[in-house]
This record gives sequence, C-alpha cells and structure tokens, in this order.
Amino acid sequence: MDRVWFHEGMARIRGDRSRGPRLLLVIATTMLLAGCATATTGLSTASPTASASATASPSPTPTAACPQVEGVELPPDCAPYDPDNAMAQNDRYRDRVDLSEASRAAAERPATDIRTALKALRASGDLSVDAVEDAISDAGLSDIQIIGDERAVAFGVAAPEGGCIFGEVSADVLSVEVGGIIMDGGCLPAVGH
Repeated sequence: MDRVWFHEGMARIRGDRSRGPRLLLVIATTMLLAGCATATTGLSTASPTASASATASPSPTPTAACPQVEGVELPPDCAPYDPDNAMAQNDRYRDRVDLSEASRAAAERPATDIRTALKALRASGDLSVDAVEDAISDAGLSDIQIIGDERAVAFGVAAPEGGCIFGEVSADVLSVEVGGIIMDGGCLPAVGH
C-alpha cells in the first residue's frame, strides 16, 4: 500500500515516497564517514626515496582524553591533558580584565558612598536585596546586578567610566571593590555558571 488517505482535513501517512530522500541521506552520510576512515597504503609513485619514508607506520590517532599523572605512561590512543590547567582555564570566566587608573579613580567616590550606605544598612539590621539595590541607586548608579536573599547579597554595578563596583554584604561580611568587568562580561558571574 503506497498511501493511506483519510477524510478531508485529516493527516495522511506517506509510504514509499519518503524513503528516497531518507535513503539518499543515509548513503551520503555513510560515504562521508567512510572517507574519514580510509588509511594510506604507504605506496608512492613519486620516487623511491619518498616510498621508503611513506612506508613508516602511522602513529595512532588519539580517541580519548586522559589526564596526565606523574609516573604513569598513557596508552597510545590517549590525548594527554593537565587536569589542573584545564580547571583553571574553565574558571577564567570569573577573572577580571585590567582597569585603567582613570576608570579606577572615577569609581572610588561611588564605591565609598556604597560602602558607607551598606555599613549603615548592616547596623540597622534591615538587610535585603531591595535595600542593597536602593543603597547602590542612591549612589547614582544604575544597571545593578544583585544575587542573594535576606542573609547575604552579592552585587555588581557598572562604574561611571568603565569597570565595575562589586562586593558582598551580610551580617558578617562587607566588601566593596573596584575592578574590571569579568571575562564573561558584566560585573558578576551568571548564576549557575
């Protein structure tokens, strides 16, 4: 049966007509993958010296990444990597870019205003995300990034001439710093990153 037709407005199920494009896709994929798996025979018609060097056995292609461990020889199918270096590279998104002295100087005044307001907020015991955001807004800054709750709030805000003012406030901690943006962009890392 080539097709099954239903009443008008209902779907139809196609039979043999859809097999052609699918078969073509399977054949093309198979040929593409087979082309990647071919090996050289080592024979060369260029010159006798070229064929002598071409007959050397090829080195195995790594199929897995293996951590380098001191004193342990890795199998030939492993691509070695330094796990500590890999982790350090993975955490680079939190690193801050350098900030010019002019940008740093322009950020010091609002940073001092924020620090003063947050000290007063901690002393009052009225620590909340909204209260921290209001304290930063009162320093004349906008586009505030806030992460936290009533126990602790991390914040970051664009400084007047580039860079960031960022820090944390809780019942036990108050930090307000000036620095460049993080490598991911912005003043705070994304939640869950």
